[in-house]
Amino acid sequence: MTSSVPWKWLLAGLCALGLAAPVTAQTLAEAEGQDQPPGELVPPTSAVDFTAAQLDGVLAGAWRSAAERARDRYRHPKQTLEFFGVQPDQTVIEITPGGGWYADILAPLLRDNGHYVAAVAAPPPGRSADDTLKQKFAADPAVFGGARVVTFDPKAPVFGPPGSADTVLTFRNVHNWVMAGTAPAMFKGFFAVLRPGGVLGVVDHRAADGASLDAVKASGYLPVATVVKLATDAGFELEESSEINANPADTRDYPKGVWTLPPTLTLGATDRAKYQAIGESDRMTLRFVKPEGPAPAQADSVPSPARAASVR
Repeated sequence: MTSSVPWKWLLAGLCALGLAAPVTAQTLAEAEGQDQPPGELVPPTSAVDFTAAQLDGVLAGAWRSAAERARDRYRHPKQTLEFFGVQPDQTVIEITPGGGWYADILAPLLRDNGHYVAAVAAPPPGRSADDTLKQKFAADPAVFGGARVVTFDPKAPVFGPPGSADTVLTFRNVHNWVMAGTAPAMFKGFFAVLRPGGVLGVVDHRAADGASLDAVKASGYLPVATVVKLATDAGFELEESSEINANPADTRDYPKGVWTLPPTLTLGATDRAKYQAIGESDRMTLRFVKPEGPAPAQADSVPSPARAASVR
C-alpha cells in the first residue's frame, strides 16, 4: 500500500526547493479542511513521489557546478538514491565522500527533515585533517543546513552511536579498502551504526564475470561476489542488485586500471578521446539490509556460487 504524505508538508517542501509559491499563514488558514491546497498545485500523493520531486529540485540546484551535472549521466544519482530507498527524513551516513559530489545532493535533500553525515578517515599521525567538506557546509548553511562531518579510524571504524542511522552509502570506495586490508572492519562498522532494517547501499567498479580478486584488485575493479561476501560476513543480507550504473562499453583492460577512464583519465592526452567515448566504469549497485533479528553466524553468511552469480 502506498503511504500518503500530508499535503501541507509536501507543499512546504516544494516551496523550499523553489517548486511552489511561498506558503503563508493566510494560505494555510484558507486551505484548512480542504483535501488539496488552494490554487492549481496538486502535490504528490505518496512519499515516493515526494522524494522524487525533492530530488529533482536538488539536482537542479544552482550550487551544483557544470562539471558535477555532466557526471549525472554516468552516476544516475536520482535512480541510484531511489533504488537505495533514501528519503528526506532519514539519517544518512555517506562513507568517504571525497570532494563531496554526492554530498551536494544528499545534504540539501536531508537539510530540513533528516540528517546528513559525511564520514571521513582520520588523518595519519602528524598530518592535518582535510577540512574541505566542513568548509563547504559552513560556507552555505542555506543549502547544507546541519550537515556534519565525523572522522573514523579505518582499522576500527565507529561512524556513530549503534543503531543511529537509517542508511549508509558508499560510492566507489570498497576497492580501496580491499587493497588496504580494512574492508572487513569497515563493513562491521556499517552494520553497527545501522538500525535493524537499515540499508547499506554500495556502488563500485565491477570486474568481469569469473575474474578472481587477486587478478583484478590492483586495477580498481572488484568481483561482485567479493563485495557480497564482505557484507554478508558482517551480518547483512543482500536485498537486491541493479544495473542502473552498468556500462557495457567498459572492457576493464586498461594500462592504468579503472583510473584510465573518466573522471581520472590518468593517461592524460594519450587516447583521451577513446576513453572519454567509453565513459565512466561499469559499476555494481547493491542494496543490503541489516536484519531485524540477530546477525547470522559467519559460516552461514558466505554466499553460494549460485547466489553470487545471481547478483551480476
